[in-house]
Amino acid sequence: MINDRLHRLFPFLNWPRPSKALLLNEFAAGMTVGLMLLPQGVAYAALAGMPLVTGIYASIVPAVVAVLWSSSTRLGVGPTALSSLLIGASLSGLAEPGSDTWVSLAVWLALFSGGLQLLLGLGRFGWLLNLVSSPVLSGFTQAAALLILGSQMRALSGMLPEATDWLSPNAHDLNAVGFGLGSLLLLLAAKRWVPRWPAAILVVIGAGALSAWMGFAQQGGAVVGALPAGLPSFYWPSALPLNAFGQLIMPALVITLISFLETASSAKVENQRGGTQWNENQDLIGQGLAKIASGLSGSFPISASFSRSAVNLYAGAKTGWATLFSVLLVVVVLLFLTPYMFHVPQAVLAAIVVAAVLNLIKPQQLLGLWKISRVEAVTAAATFALTLLTAPQLYWGVLAGLIASLTHFLYQRLHPRIIEVGLHPDGSLRDRHLWHLPLLAPDVLALRMDAELDFASASTLERHVVDQLAQRPDTAAVCLFAQPINRIDVTGVEAFQQITLLLHERGIALFISGLKLPVDTVLRRAGCLQEGPLLFTGRTDAETLTLLQKFTIQR
Repeated sequence: MINDRLHRLFPFLNWPRPSKALLLNEFAAGMTVGLMLLPQGVAYAALAGMPLVTGIYASIVPAVVAVLWSSSTRLGVGPTALSSLLIGASLSGLAEPGSDTWVSLAVWLALFSGGLQLLLGLGRFGWLLNLVSSPVLSGFTQAAALLILGSQMRALSGMLPEATDWLSPNAHDLNAVGFGLGSLLLLLAAKRWVPRWPAAILVVIGAGALSAWMGFAQQGGAVVGALPAGLPSFYWPSALPLNAFGQLIMPALVITLISFLETASSAKVENQRGGTQWNENQDLIGQGLAKIASGLSGSFPISASFSRSAVNLYAGAKTGWATLFSVLLVVVVLLFLTPYMFHVPQAVLAAIVVAAVLNLIKPQQLLGLWKISRVEAVTAAATFALTLLTAPQLYWGVLAGLIASLTHFLYQRLHPRIIEVGLHPDGSLRDRHLWHLPLLAPDVLALRMDAELDFASASTLERHVVDQLAQRPDTAAVCLFAQPINRIDVTGVEAFQQITLLLHERGIALFISGLKLPVDTVLRRAGCLQEGPLLFTGRTDAETLTLLQKFTIQR
């Protein structure tokens, strides 16, 4: 009992015992991800408006905490493009990017979103995240990707800080243009032709060496500059004024939601490949603790990167040891190699961000949605448009899409599919009007409702029965094929009682077919299934049809 509790509290105790062969394999995978993480961490810190070194801080302690307390141990946890964009957009107008106030606000975002994820995980509320539908996430992600691309255009094109005219030839540093576009082309080519190469770190090393050789920084070119060496220290942000606290609540909620959906997309792939069941609540706990650790390290909210997670799996990682080795590489760079990043052009960092987010832009997804469901396609398009139009307050797009998808869901629940069935030549019961089938019997109304019988659908079923009886006053029996009904609540029981009472008052028999055990149990407890001359139940459709045939013959 104590041992089981320890394993629940400390999931890393479930890791397999390391062997020499396992550690060698994990070391190779960890080095691959670590080489990818370093340049991305610095680039995403710039996207978030944070000091560049905080992108490296966010790749150390938070990554260790996440892998130790998450159920999905092969995720690449650290800074991501989408989370970094949300941070930069959320804090826009509240402080100067890179300032102490900006850093303090970003840390509060990490603490708020991390605390919320931790509470959701401890309360076993992971299911709440299923409220965000795929079309909403797709629309938001693609709009965010375009915003990320737009935010990187100044750096990628070498536009001078004071310049405003994009078309003016004097507005751009041509050397920076060469670094940015050249790096982008190399990254895209490497992704296509040599995907297993650590292309990002190779491009950074090459561009940094070339920049130092040609004196790019001395010519006034925008470079990374000096990064402080040494491990991150404990950081506690300054107190928030009440108005700033209110302004951070909504961004923290959206960061919590989007970052965990990023985690879910990677975790599902990992568990599918490993043949295991995803424990979303434990991953919420791990990600929440990691965000808190990131904030206390003086950094910004982190998430699970789909691209780095995919590389980790592709490199053959089997356990969390791979993440620990990648963190070790980051620590070595932070302690000893940060001076070598001084000359790396900022245009190269922009190219790394652009290369990473190009995969998020998939216009064919909207076209595919239109073929499947026009309502959901419109929801995705509305989310996409509102996210762009309301930038930098990106949460409005998510909220609008969430409300639209929930409204559509409630509309469907309030308008369940109720059909009149007939006997098809193949022996199945199908929609009589759609398949042009005859009545089961001249004076029989045979119905099937493909929904739960609860507060949302109960009144619709009751109204449908009343309307049908008004149109067919000679009805002698109503047959309800109830197999699709898998749940019933108090409102459903009351509606069932009203239908039964209405039919009995008119001398109409009620036949019920295929009640599932949970529904049958509730109705029997309520005293609604006491069989008599006007109430018949059958376990199967065949049995009910036999009872119905006997009833019509006796009449």
